Formats: sequence, C-alpha cells, structure tokens
Amino acid sequence: MKYIIFPIIIWLFIYGCTKEKVEPTVNVKFTSEEIPDQESWNSTIFFTDSGRTRAILNAGHLRVFSKNRETLLDSNIRIDFYNNEEIHTTTLTAKRGRVDEKTNNLYAIDSVVAVNDSGIVITSDEMMWRNKDRKIVSDKYVTIVSPNEIIEGYGFESDQNLRNYIIYNITYITTPDSL
Repeated sequence: MKYIIFPIIIWLFIYGCTKEKVEPTVNVKFTSEEIPDQESWNSTIFFTDSGRTRAILNAGHLRVFSKNRETLLDSNIRIDFYNNEEIHTTTLTAKRGRVDEKTNNLYAIDSVVAVNDSGIVITSDEMMWRNKDRKIVSDKYVTIVSPNEIIEGYGFESDQNLRNYIIYNITYITTPDSL
C-alpha cells in the first residue's frame, strides 16, 4: 500500500510545482486619488494653540488624503470645544465631516447639533468651524433653541462657545412659553 501512495504523492508534488502561477486580480475601478494615505478607526485629534487645548475631535472612521490636503470623517463625529482657560464650553456632533488641512477648518455634515454648556442648542444640515477666528458658521437653514427663545432662519455665525450668535435671514422666532 505504501508503494502505491508514495508515487502518488511524488506525482502530485511534481504536478503542483509545474503548474502556471496564478496572478491575483487587480481592481482597476479605484484610482490612486481615491485610496487614502492613512486610515484610522476610533480616532481622537487634538487641536491646540500655544500648548492649550482648543478642541478635541473624535471620529469613528478617519481617512487622510495627503494630495488633496483633507481628512474625511465618518461614523458619527464629535468635537468638544474649550475656552482660553481650557474649560469645556461646547459640543458639536454630526454623522460625517471633513477637515481642510490648508486652513484647519472643520466641516460638519448631516444632522449637525451644537450644544453649549448653558443649554443653547443649534441644529442644521451643515456647519463649519472656522479655525482662524474660532467661529461656527453655516449658510444653511438653522434652528436655535435657548431657554429664552426659538429662532429659525438661513445663515448663521457664532463664537465657538455659542454665546454670541447671529442669524442673517430669520424666518421664525418665538418664546418657549408660547408653544
């Protein structure tokens, strides 16, 4: 029996070694611009100025594209903002976003909610945190709910603490008591 098995094993070994090598298939649908240079999950990014924490960004999925100088954020992002004394003031959440690495501006997209520590809530489809002056802005429809009033309109600008805000085109204003 072993005289039969041994030649069969030798024959399989030789036959297997002489076969053509199989090349893996390459997916040509993707270009090099579509593939990120870096990719990370459950990431935390610190924005600092002169050694002081200004903001902390958490993202479920992060993709860095060096050529475009941008970082795409997915899977529910959260940004915590801090004042000059490094005390937490505001939280901004969104489903996805983008960081422009030329300006360090952050674009929050889809179901954006900004809440400050005094209870002011601002919602919109899209907001941008402008790094140069640390302001939160939007040219989309926004709703601001505070303990004293409810304001809706188009176009919005605020300091990152959501204490001083402007809506440029107000479409609705009321007080919580009148609802």
